[in-house]
Amino acid sequence: MGKTDDSEICPVCKSSRYLNASLRFLVNPACYHRMCESCVDRLFSHGPQPCPIPKCRETLRKNRFRQQTFEDIQVEREVDIRRKVAAVFNRREDEFESLRDYNDYLNDVEDITFNLINRIDEEDTERRFREYETAHQREIAENASLAEQESMSYSSLQKAERELQASSYAKAGAGGGGNGNVLIKGLKVRVKTEPEAFIDPFGGYDYGVRRYYSTQDRYVWDVLQSTANDGKHGPGGYEVSVFTDRALCEAFSGLGCFADECSVASKQDPTQRFAGATGTAVAAADGTMGDST
Repeated sequence: MGKTDDSEICPVCKSSRYLNASLRFLVNPACYHRMCESCVDRLFSHGPQPCPIPKCRETLRKNRFRQQTFEDIQVEREVDIRRKVAAVFNRREDEFESLRDYNDYLNDVEDITFNLINRIDEEDTERRFREYETAHQREIAENASLAEQESMSYSSLQKAERELQASSYAKAGAGGGGNGNVLIKGLKVRVKTEPEAFIDPFGGYDYGVRRYYSTQDRYVWDVLQSTANDGKHGPGGYEVSVFTDRALCEAFSGLGCFADECSVASKQDPTQRFAGATGTAVAAADGTMGDST
């Protein structure tokens, strides 16, 4: 058995996920040292305690422990720092006199973020961060509130719109004098899409109707009876009724052609003639395929 990965072992109690599949690791954003949930409950249930990892001087609280989101703990720490900095330095572009001033502000914010992530002049950077947060508490709160309003989801807006329209329709249906200004202006009227018309590829020709003849279930003819009783014809799906139906169709199909109807059809609209020709061509193709079979 190979060596167990260090990321699967608790550095405090040495419990391994190999032996305990339900082992759950937690981290504290104060120092980002991982330890199992059992150690957190055992060490920090009675109040703040120093981090049990050697050479770590941070004092940890149980309520700040959380499950790790990213596999790399450095990425976890960087995301938390960027989130903390963005919550304080939340100035908007329209607050500056020029784009250059706004870009300089963003550059200063990125310098502070970079120093905190890489622990460069950490004390001085933390001091600048706290001073700015203390001096601009009102602006920070206002911009945070504005960002929260702008981040309202599209589904919430749609829900509010539907409720508003339903209320307006209810007032109109009840005969109440509702205020027309309540409706949102500038919205497009939703037009109900009409269902697509049925497309008949055969131009109205009905192949299920037999004209001028009818078929029987059984014919007294030795050839048909011997074929029906012969086991060599059945496995392929052949049926005697197909032969009799086709024979009668070929015998009586010409009875449906009349010269006077053809002369009238020649004077019809080209679209109608095309539909009739399509049905005739399909019928002829069907007969040709039957002959080849």
